[in-house]
Amino acid sequence: MLIVHVFVHVKTDQIEAFKTATLVNAHHSVQEPGIARFDVIQQVDDPARFVLVEVYRRPEDAARHKETRHYQVWRDAVADMMAEPRSSIKYTNLFPDNAGWG
Repeated sequence: MLIVHVFVHVKTDQIEAFKTATLVNAHHSVQEPGIARFDVIQQVDDPARFVLVEVYRRPEDAARHKETRHYQVWRDAVADMMAEPRSSIKYTNLFPDNAGWG
């Protein structure tokens, strides 16, 4: 699996619009066969900061996700809502690893 954390800082006057656009994208994203999980989380002490937690079954599924219409609509819709460019960090899972523990 490939886990991607996307860090987003939006303009304070764009929080609700960002949430709306992002939840539409998330709804469509979880329907993709290559996505195991897609979480949208908002920081408690700074509501203008979000993290998208995207869990892909295979690394190539992340590239496929960026080819979808719903991702492209989201990307274009939120571009001007950003207080700073979004960033991401990629991870691999160590547990659970389906190695037969237990």
